[in-house]
Amino acid sequence: MSAMSGRPFRILGLQQIAVGGTSKERLRALWVDCLGLTLTGNYVSERENVDEDIAVLGAGVAKCEVDLMQPLDPAKKPAVHDPPLNHVGLWVDDLPRAVEWLAARGVRFAPGGIRRGASGFDITFIHPKGNIEAPIGGEGVLIELVQAPPEVVAAFAALGA
Repeated sequence: MSAMSGRPFRILGLQQIAVGGTSKERLRALWVDCLGLTLTGNYVSERENVDEDIAVLGAGVAKCEVDLMQPLDPAKKPAVHDPPLNHVGLWVDDLPRAVEWLAARGVRFAPGGIRRGASGFDITFIHPKGNIEAPIGGEGVLIELVQAPPEVVAAFAALGA
């Protein structure tokens, strides 16, 4: 029996990627002007040191956000532009159960717990690095777990995911 059997949640699909740079204009030049993604919103947070444009590709459950992030102050933390691939967001069907189950198995979460994210969904982050208390991390990648809304959960279930 594998260590992962009995998992009380499912990762459904990719919800977003977040890329950072010192200039959103340069990021938009590629992602919007050249690749054709559509801008759908903006999110600014002094606490998170971010000014972010939200671009999307696809539609329905296949819609994926590409967050184009620049720091409000490049000298402050968090440094949303370093590394340039800031984080990957995954849809999860039951975020509280996922956090409980993963934490019990040694997954390290970033400070902040479950909270409302920029797109209006509940989120939490798996820390990029494990530590002594919680040795499993993202091996250098910040991973955002995003509570999928009921319509996304149902659509992925219909696809057999």
